[in-house]
Amino acid sequence: MNLPRITVIALFAGTPNPLQANGFRLVSQDAYAAARGEAFAATADNPSAIHYNPAGISQLEGHQFRMGAYALHYNPTFQAPEGLVNAGETYEIEEKDAIAPQLYYTYGIHDSPLTLGLGVYAPHGASVTWPQETGFRAVTVDGELTYLRINPVASLELRPGLSFALGVMIDDASIAMGQGLSRRITPFNEFRFEGDAFSAGYNMGLLWQINKQWSVGATYRSKNRLNFEGETDIQQPPFQRAGTSAEMELEFPSTTVFGISYRPTEKWNIEFNADYSDWSTIDTTTIRQSEKPRGSVQQDIPVTLDWKDSWILKFGATRYFDEGWYASGGYVFNENSVPTGYYSPLAADLDRHFLTLGLGRQWSRYTVDLAYQYGFAPARTVTGSVTTSKPGNFAGQNADGKYDFTSHALLLSFGVKF
Repeated sequence: MNLPRITVIALFAGTPNPLQANGFRLVSQDAYAAARGEAFAATADNPSAIHYNPAGISQLEGHQFRMGAYALHYNPTFQAPEGLVNAGETYEIEEKDAIAPQLYYTYGIHDSPLTLGLGVYAPHGASVTWPQETGFRAVTVDGELTYLRINPVASLELRPGLSFALGVMIDDASIAMGQGLSRRITPFNEFRFEGDAFSAGYNMGLLWQINKQWSVGATYRSKNRLNFEGETDIQQPPFQRAGTSAEMELEFPSTTVFGISYRPTEKWNIEFNADYSDWSTIDTTTIRQSEKPRGSVQQDIPVTLDWKDSWILKFGATRYFDEGWYASGGYVFNENSVPTGYYSPLAADLDRHFLTLGLGRQWSRYTVDLAYQYGFAPARTVTGSVTTSKPGNFAGQNADGKYDFTSHALLLSFGVKF
């Protein structure tokens, strides 16, 4: 590992990634875009366009740098169903706070239609630890996905107002999952898998500024197949501990976004985006161990997720004032991606709604944006589910119960031109 990569990893490492709607996607990558309800694909006029629509960087001149952070307090809850000894009890995850940084840089080459950019951000992530006594410990106890993307892009202005961009997505990820081998809450009664993966994909963008009032944008991010290589850790009673090298493959989805922006006057920008994720790529995978562990744990462990494709609908508006001030508001609907039949409390996905507000100011060289995001979801009652994986003798537990969700987030972004 070279020094630049160590520096980048150090910046993002140790940062718990937030649980987010629409599978494991972390949609919010900039304060200004988030304040508009993430509706930014047809505007894309700051360096975070590298993520939202890379064709937008053709609007940027000279050197521009933008950095930000997404600080989130999220609170998914679970209420045990009737028929269990803990029926009616409500449980919360142990760690509810997370922060994810973003870095973007663009360079508009003088007297050239070409603009270059580089983004470093976390497009996916999750960090969830449930109490042992929920009633689904044999389904899952905890899981963490840490995901870093380095995204160089190039945008070409084909003619005034029309730009096309192409980029490379270099992804580095790690995953950890743990579950009980039985419903009993005892020491030496757990199965864990941890692994690391590296992959590459591509992203594209198109921005067409039809006239002063209307513009349309579209962006596509390819699927990424990650083969997580690591090891298992198996603890079985009375005091047996085993483990071996293992691997598990997951294919993260492609995403397609289409946006349309309307500017009735120079003081207003109103935008709608439709965002589609191909989550059906995450269906059934297998944790493959290099050798058969001692005890009841099988060598190859199927993991059935059977996720479904889903949409994110985004709407937002910005009002511009004198002296560089502007205010934004927005709404986001995140469609659930996780089916009832193989429901996983690690994703705890629901149909979620987000309301956003933001304020910003632009000077000749500097820009500052602050956004607040409130998330909520109607409670979801899961019945008839089965466990996604069975590393040992099946304990007869499932993820049935009532799930709820609220969240509060602050986003801060700072930009400079030089």
